[in-house]
Amino acid sequence: MFPSEEYWVEVDEEGRLVLPPDIREQFGIRPGAQLRVRKGAKSLRFHSPVSHLAKVYVELTSRCNLSCLTCIRNSWQETLGDMNDQLFNLLLDSLMHLHSRPDVFIGGFGEPLVFPDIAGKVAKLKSAARKVELITNGMLLTKELSRELLLAGLDVLWVSIDGATPEHFADLRLGAALPTVFDNIITLSRLRTSMNPALEIGISFVAMRKNIADLPALIRMSTRLGVSRYMVTNVLPYTEEMCSESLYTRSLDTVDSAPSFWSPRIDLPRIDMNPDGQEALVQTMRYRNNIRLNNVPLNQEHGRCPFVEQGSVAIDWDGAVSPCLPLMHHHTSYLNDRQRSIRRHSVGNLSEQNLEAIWSAPDYVAFRKRVYEFAFSPCTLCGGCDLADSNEEDCFGNTFPTCGGCLWAQGVIQCP
Repeated sequence: MFPSEEYWVEVDEEGRLVLPPDIREQFGIRPGAQLRVRKGAKSLRFHSPVSHLAKVYVELTSRCNLSCLTCIRNSWQETLGDMNDQLFNLLLDSLMHLHSRPDVFIGGFGEPLVFPDIAGKVAKLKSAARKVELITNGMLLTKELSRELLLAGLDVLWVSIDGATPEHFADLRLGAALPTVFDNIITLSRLRTSMNPALEIGISFVAMRKNIADLPALIRMSTRLGVSRYMVTNVLPYTEEMCSESLYTRSLDTVDSAPSFWSPRIDLPRIDMNPDGQEALVQTMRYRNNIRLNNVPLNQEHGRCPFVEQGSVAIDWDGAVSPCLPLMHHHTSYLNDRQRSIRRHSVGNLSEQNLEAIWSAPDYVAFRKRVYEFAFSPCTLCGGCDLADSNEEDCFGNTFPTCGGCLWAQGVIQCP
């Protein structure tokens, strides 16, 4: 089920919008909150207040049962570990004392199902959260564990699947077997009918040259698998070998990627993408035109951090709090075939402060406002310089952490 995104609201005698209580609660709209407003030709777009903490990513473990070619662990030397009970209880206490209950996403860069008593942890987090989501590679999703997760009240289960054929899947996810994953999803889907029918099942697909042809076949399996959501992201190369797999070279250059003030606005209708018109439509979309398809913009402005805009933080297994998933761990990745060294950025630790205190710290609030404005150098667009090879500083004078080379902010990489 997809929630409605349209509401009728009243305007009081002083011209103020009167919002429903559940909307005010969900988006943190309290007296004194400042909302960012963007004016369109015939619309106003409101962003949640920068003061509102809406989503918490929790990495209960950085361990995994697989060795995938696309994994960030191919580029780091960090110690693997699990969140201990003391930190978990501090996390629960912090969630309980927030102004409003956030969404909790159990994921990060480990496999949550290797964590001891994962279903018990889901149940405890559910007591403090608006909803709880979890992402898994699906190999450990046994019938017994599926029952436990359903009883725990899990709201959304995401399964990472990067192929529709066992051969393609096994090439990428070393140690995994696609038939096993499919069987596990089908078992969960059948069990939820009587145990937790509200549970949604989603698939996260990492698109690359070797598997993109499998995507339509995977989507056609949605009814059989009981899947209602798909999240497609591009591959982020953590090793030099994976650079040749990327599908977004043209989408990052200065021609295809963003609307331009100097280009006309073009409104397209719903139209068949058949051989007669496909090439003409593709060419129309390639010249920095402000394209709208059936009144929906196809291009995004450069530099919109999805983590800051949705009001989220990421907490890793040792209690460190980061502004986003990409800054949780030291690692290397590749941008335009150049290696980048990304330094971890922590804004606090649950062992020292509760989450509300960390979130409300003046320096962190100022950082989020700076990222909202996104006045970073366009590292993804230019030819590249030494400053683009890390997140330490950029040519606009910004200091650590800089976000101009972040592919999440360009809409290239996505997370559920």
